[in-house]
Formats: sequence, C-alpha cells, structure tokens
Amino acid sequence: MIPHQVLVVDDEPLMCRSLSTTIQRLGYEATSVGSGREALRQLERSPSRLIFSDMRMPGMDGLEFLRRVKAVRPEILVIVMTAYGSVETAIQAMKEGATDFLMKPFSMTKVEEILDRTLGPGGQGALVRREEGPVHWVAGVVSRDPKVQGILMILERVAGSSATVLIQGESGTGKELVARAIHSWSKRPGHFGVVNCAAIPESLLESELFGFEKGAFTGAISRRVGKFEAAHRGTLLLDEAGETPMPLQAKLLRTLQEGEVDRVGGNRPVKVDVRVVATTNRNLQEEVRASRFRQDLYFRLKVVAVTLPPLRERPGDIPILVDHFLAKYCRGGQVLKVSKAAMSRLERYSWPGNIRELENCLHAAVLLTQGDTIRPEGLSLDENTPSIAPGSFREMERQLIVETLERVGGNRTRAAKLLGLSVRTIRNRLREYRRGVGKRR
Repeated sequence: MIPHQVLVVDDEPLMCRSLSTTIQRLGYEATSVGSGREALRQLERSPSRLIFSDMRMPGMDGLEFLRRVKAVRPEILVIVMTAYGSVETAIQAMKEGATDFLMKPFSMTKVEEILDRTLGPGGQGALVRREEGPVHWVAGVVSRDPKVQGILMILERVAGSSATVLIQGESGTGKELVARAIHSWSKRPGHFGVVNCAAIPESLLESELFGFEKGAFTGAISRRVGKFEAAHRGTLLLDEAGETPMPLQAKLLRTLQEGEVDRVGGNRPVKVDVRVVATTNRNLQEEVRASRFRQDLYFRLKVVAVTLPPLRERPGDIPILVDHFLAKYCRGGQVLKVSKAAMSRLERYSWPGNIRELENCLHAAVLLTQGDTIRPEGLSLDENTPSIAPGSFREMERQLIVETLERVGGNRTRAAKLLGLSVRTIRNRLREYRRGVGKRR
C-alpha cells in the first residue's frame, strides 16, 4: 500500500522538521515547505491527502492558502496551526473548510491523534461524527452550528492550559454552560465556582471574591475564604465581568497577574492556582473606550476570547434544541411531539431571550399541553416583539431593554427576569442611556 502524502506548510524550519519527523515515524510520507505559494506549487507536482498549515505566514496567510486549496482540491484535508491570540481566525478557518486545528504550542501527541483519526484505519471517523445530526457536548451544550462547533473545538484545545478565557454574547446564549465545559475539559481537580458580578452589591463583592479576616469590619466574626481561594486548583467563572466596579478592577487585575489574593483586612497575600473564565453580555471594547472598564484588565481577560452567536443567527439549532428540551422536561417518561405548524412558529420567532427563552417556552408548553403533541396555540410567544435592528451591540442591547420595559409596564424586576439580567444591570443601563441623551442634546 502506498503511504498517504502529508504536506507541512510553515515558515519556521524547526516546526517543519519536528512535524515531518513525527509524520514519517508514523509511516506516512512527509514534505515540508516554507510558504503558501511554495505549497501550491508542490500540490501541482505531487497531490497530498493531508496538509498541516500555519495561519501566519509571509506573503500568503493561512486563510488565503486554505481558500485556494479548497477551490481546486476540496477533498484535501487541511489542519490549521494557530496561536492563542488568533482564536477568531481559527473559527474562520473552520468555516472556510478546515478539518481541524492545532493551538500552538502543541505536543506531537496531538499530531498523532489527528493523523490517527484522519488517515488511520476507518479514515475520518471522529471528524465525520462531528457533522452528523445533533452534537451533544459536555455540560449540556447542544449545537450543530459550524461557528458554535468551531468555538467549542477551540476551547477544548485550550482548556488544559491556564489561559484566561473571555466568553462574550447576549444573555441566554449559554455562556455559563460553555464555561462549565471548559472546566470539564481542563481536568483540574478543584471545583467550579461562580461569582455573579452584577448581582452582588458593590460593598460586598470584594469580600465575596477575596475573602476577609476576622475583625476586618463590623460583623466579620471569623475568617472567611473568598471565591478565589475556594476555587484553588479549579475554575472560577466571573459572570457578567463587565459589571465589576472600577475600584475593584485593579485588585482583580493583580490577582490574575500574580496568582495571589489579598483578603480584606489581611496583612499577607495568599497564593492561589485558579483558572479564570469571564463572561459578559457587554461589548468590553466599548466599555474601555468609555472609561468604564480598565484596558489592562480587558487584555488580561481576553487571552482567549470567543463570542457565542445569538439563537437568531443559528436557526438550524432550533429543532435539535427543541428535541433536547422536550427530552429534559418529559412527563413521566413521555416525550411530547411538536406539530409542523408549531415548529414553523418556533423557527420564525426572533428569540430575543435566546436559548434561555426557548427552554422556558418549551417547559411551559410541556406543563400546559394536553395530549402528546405541542401545537402553535400551546406556545407562549410574544409575536409582537419587534425584530432587533441592525447596529452596534450596545444599540441592540438598548433597544431590547427599552422594548422589554415597555412590554411589562416599566417593571424592572419583570424585565430583568425576562432578559436574564439583574435589576442592578437594568438600572445601570438606564442611567447610561439617560446620560447619553443628555450629551446628544
């Protein structure tokens, strides 16, 4: 049997040699070149079954090389190699047809795993399974959307490192579930802790995060360990990190940089080993520009940054999410069906509350439906909810909050519950909107 031909494309000679040696040791033919243009010429002379391509190369970058390969030889498998700072590029490469990716620095064991499941016995077994029907990921994340799958694959690769991860996206898109998936993949022995930075009063957030010593303030009758110490050797989720008060951001930055916490009232720092994942439904770049969030903390949090798409941008996920939630809320083992008309209504709806709203809608439908089939009239949807207008993330957020408040007669508590936000977040947003109106005048 003629061994498969593998092509390595990287402008770093050492990387080319290391990869080629590993590939040849496993019984494949390996050729290496230093640029995308050289690789295209090599493919004309001797077609390859699999390509390992760096994303950052002089002349022609990895994305352009990938597009050219797929345009003429779509059957060739392309594995892209990228660094932590180019996560969005890796996602784009997956959308452009890349088979898989390696996050630098990587071990040659990862290369062996990829070769085994792409060129080994059974061919692309593991990769084909990723594309067949619903994909159930750990921690309850369910999606067949290419962008979501690309994000999850990237996070699975970086989970074993200590790099901080920033997960951005609208409320209800599943940011906490993805954070839990990262912890599960990381195999860290410590537990998964959560701090909702928007729900805890500013006066208490510092002691909640960092703990306090006995006598640090009135009522501190004993030492209390903070969330960072409690998550030692584990993962800590800073939920709605964009709501962290400015005075506390400097202390948070120091903890992330130095790996130690200062308890309130303490006189010596305490070392901690914590993997931090931050989530936010705010555009932190805009918050930095508006001087509401520290730039140095923003860059420290976004070592690896991803943005989860809203449900309206991934309509193909609605049917499999419907199946997932119907199975979750089945009645005495009976899983209800959804009529075609009801499914059509679900697929047409804009889902301003995203996956959380879909889940609540189906939960209610299961409880209220008589018989074994959910019909359109059994769905609690507000068909009068306007579609979100195009524009910046902040504009869409403002419109959604204002429209929701109008629907509930200005009741901030009800609006916060519908949107999956805290009342404090609603109050802060309204204050910002009023300031904005004043400036325009």
